[in-house]
Amino acid sequence: MSGNFKREVLDVVKKIPQGKVLTYQEVAGRAGRPKAYRAVGNILNKNFDPRIPCYRVIRSDGKIGGDNRGTDHFFYQMEICTRESAYFSFVDLHNSSILPC
Repeated sequence: MSGNFKREVLDVVKKIPQGKVLTYQEVAGRAGRPKAYRAVGNILNKNFDPRIPCYRVIRSDGKIGGDNRGTDHFFYQMEICTRESAYFSFVDLHNSSILPC
């Protein structure tokens, strides 16, 4: 994975407006590699920069992705998204795979 693609992904995510979301696939497309949506997930999973709002990137099925900081941070993400008025499908933590963010 090239450093340029990583920078592009982080730049795209940084520009997602408050209250809006993009899917991993949409981020990949805007970063110039539409089929690299799994790579987007891997890039965001390794991101610990709080200025990059990873919680604004969701799965294609409308569910929020997981988080690299644990379950407590996952619920914090949900709270932030609620405050930003973004819509997310219900996530069943027991029966749903939580993808990296």
